[in-house]
Amino acid sequence: MIEELLPAEVATAETFDDPPEARLFDAEAAEIAKAVTKRRREFTSGRWCAHRAMRELGVEPVALLRGERGAPVWPSGLVGSITHCAGYRGAVVARKGEVRSVGIDAETHQPLPEGVLDVVSRPEEREHLAELGSRDPGARWDRLLFSCKESVYKTWFPVTGEWLGFEDAALEFAPAGGAAGSATGTFTARLHKTAAGLTGFTGRWMIRDGLMLSAIALRA
Repeated sequence: MIEELLPAEVATAETFDDPPEARLFDAEAAEIAKAVTKRRREFTSGRWCAHRAMRELGVEPVALLRGERGAPVWPSGLVGSITHCAGYRGAVVARKGEVRSVGIDAETHQPLPEGVLDVVSRPEEREHLAELGSRDPGARWDRLLFSCKESVYKTWFPVTGEWLGFEDAALEFAPAGGAAGSATGTFTARLHKTAAGLTGFTGRWMIRDGLMLSAIALRA
């Protein structure tokens, strides 16, 4: 699924469960050794996807340890992103010479818990979501907003090294239609905080099979 949202120069890998053959490098396993079983499975499958994506790119996989704010530390010359939710784990990798940064996020197609939308959105975004909901009430626009903002942050942080709050980006969606029970489209993110020459992003999203995915590839 995720490859449909990204350009060809981005290598992708995904799984919809936790494959029993998924393995970690020793250094990765040590980082997660004390975590609960659910977290270890998510971490293992996510890193397994990242290793597969690196091989697809023609790069020998290495241990991907956690850096600042828990983001994976990619080998020199590479950029990437990892995501997981119930029923999905995915990773993407690209060469820095072609892609400056990349961010992906996966969520289940369910509404956000009560009260969360007010925390993660701006007033103008809530008005926009209400309008979208009147046209397509079957889509969980609040959860999609959250997903796309996660992709925005994952793209922003490796370039700037700075925190970006939910209120620092204003999103607008452009649905492109889709079959029954699915939808695709694009989104734009206008930043209210600038760094490293970044003022906004454009990305793509999809809703399918009970999942929603969002992705941004910032070209070099």
